[in-house]
Amino acid sequence: MRLMLQNNICHKCRAGNRHTFPQNIRRLCIQIKQKICGFSFKVCYLQTVILSLLLLCGGVVCSGCKNKEPLTRTGFYFDTIISVTLYDSSKTSELDHCFELAKLYESYFSATIADSDISRINASPGKPVRVHDETIRLLEKGIYYAKLSGGKFDITIGKLTKLWDFQADDPVIPDKKKIKKAAAAVGYSNIRIKGNDVTLEHTAAAIDVGGIAKGYIADEMKKYLVSCGIRSGLINLGGNVLTIGAKEDGGAYAIGIQKPFDDTGAMIAVAEVKDQTVVTSGTYERCFIQDGKVWHHILDVSTGYPVENDLLAVSVICENSADGDALSTACFVLGLEKGMELIESLEHTEAIFITSDYRLHGSSGIGSTVPVREQ
Repeated sequence: MRLMLQNNICHKCRAGNRHTFPQNIRRLCIQIKQKICGFSFKVCYLQTVILSLLLLCGGVVCSGCKNKEPLTRTGFYFDTIISVTLYDSSKTSELDHCFELAKLYESYFSATIADSDISRINASPGKPVRVHDETIRLLEKGIYYAKLSGGKFDITIGKLTKLWDFQADDPVIPDKKKIKKAAAAVGYSNIRIKGNDVTLEHTAAAIDVGGIAKGYIADEMKKYLVSCGIRSGLINLGGNVLTIGAKEDGGAYAIGIQKPFDDTGAMIAVAEVKDQTVVTSGTYERCFIQDGKVWHHILDVSTGYPVENDLLAVSVICENSADGDALSTACFVLGLEKGMELIESLEHTEAIFITSDYRLHGSSGIGSTVPVREQ
C-alpha cells in the first residue's frame, strides 16, 4: 500500500498507522539530488521516478512537456523536498543560485534554526530585534493576509504549531490546558515593525511563517530566473507549484491536484496554467489518527485545534505563490462559503474547494479563466 510522506514522516493516514524513517528519507533525498543534478531527464520519466519513490510533495505534479528534456535539480529545505526545472540545459549556474537562495532564506525564516531572524525574534519577546529586509517583507505580507482573513491566517501561531508537532515520530493530541494557553497568545497585532526592527509584544507568542514562506521563496526564485532571461520553467517548493511563463511550445502547463487520502496518488483535477501558481492546503497533507479521528495540521487559531468543517482541501490559482500559500490556508479555515467570498473579492485569483463528498467547488473563473479538467 502506498505510504504518504510529509515532512520526513510517512503516514498511512486512512489506516491509522504511522511509519517513520526520517534518516532514510534524508539519505534518499541526497541520493536523488546526486543523481539528478547536472543531468537532463524527460519530465514524464522524472515524474515516474518521483512517484515511485513516494516523494510527491503537496499533491501536485506537472505534465505536458513530452518533447523537451528539462534540467531538473532537487534539494531538501524547510523539511521538504523542493525542485526547480528549466528548459535550457545551459542554465546550470542559474539553477545553482536558486538553491543558494533557498538556503539563504531558510537561514532567515526557519523557526528551528537557532540564529535565524524568526528564532531570534521569538527568543526576545518585548525587545526589538534587527532582521533582514527579506524578513520584514515576509512578515508584512503575513500581517496583510492576517488582516484580510480576519485573523484566520495568523503567523503568530508558533506556540500552537510547536505543541501539535506533526513532525514528531509519534504525534499525539497535546494537553488541553497547553492548547488553551498557546491559542490565547495568537494575535498578529502583537507584531511591531519599525524599520528593520521587529518586536513581538506578547511574551507567550511565537512567530511561525511556515504558512507563507515557501510561497515567498518560490516567488523570489522566479524573479531571479526571469531577470536572467529565463522564460519557461517550473518551481515546486513542497507542493507550491509556480510556473514561469508558458511551456516551450506556448501551451499551458497541466498541474494536477491530488485526490485527498487516495492511496494511489490519483489526481482529482488538472488545472491548465501559464505564468501562475497552484497552491494546495489539505487535511491529508500532515495528519495522524487518535481516538478514531483524523487530526490534521491546519489549525483554527480561535480554538487551538484542527479546523473542523466540510473541506478536505483548497487549491488556489493566482499570480504569486506567497499569495496562494496564505490564501489556501485562510480559505480552508474560513470554510467553503466565506472562503469563496474572499476569493471572489480578489482580482486574478481563483480557487477549487474539495468537500468531504469529493465534490469540486470552483470560483467564477474556474473553467474559463483557468481551464480545469476533473479526473
